[in-house]
Amino acid sequence: MQLRFDKKVSPVGSMLLVTDDLDVLYSLDFEDFEPRMHKLLKRYYGDVQLRYGTIAPRIRESLDNYFDGDFTALDRLAVATGGTEFQSKVWSQLRSIPPGETLSYGRLADRVGRPTASRAVGLANGANPVAIVVPCHRVIGASGALTGYGGGLARKRWLLNHEQAIDQQHPSQLELFSETAN
Repeated sequence: MQLRFDKKVSPVGSMLLVTDDLDVLYSLDFEDFEPRMHKLLKRYYGDVQLRYGTIAPRIRESLDNYFDGDFTALDRLAVATGGTEFQSKVWSQLRSIPPGETLSYGRLADRVGRPTASRAVGLANGANPVAIVVPCHRVIGASGALTGYGGGLARKRWLLNHEQAIDQQHPSQLELFSETAN
């Protein structure tokens, strides 16, 4: 399989984007996690050959719009995620969590019909190949604490702050999402 590869600078660091010739997004990861991106592409699609090629303006514009505050801009992007049936269910549910909202791993497990599988949900989140667009950053611990994010907790915190997912009326949320927390 041959796919296009490009980089894009963002407020959360340099991002790596992988698409096919139809502009379906196969991977969005952070440059400092490039080995993981290659590992996930190989896991889901086998022998993938990446060639440098400019990513479609539509994808770049959607990302720019998201970072400029249009939180629904990424909803229009087509993604290919690979993965198991369970992972696909989790990732589909992730895309249904509105910007500005969060969901616990347990609640997400309920939504996919596996109420005792919160750890498996966490593992599926960690194997998500299309960060931000498939918004695993919107999943938090049952206590409201930030837990696990493949791009690092600082990025998760930034993304949630950007989406205004923090309830300004509840000091405990402000404390959990502060720069010094976690």
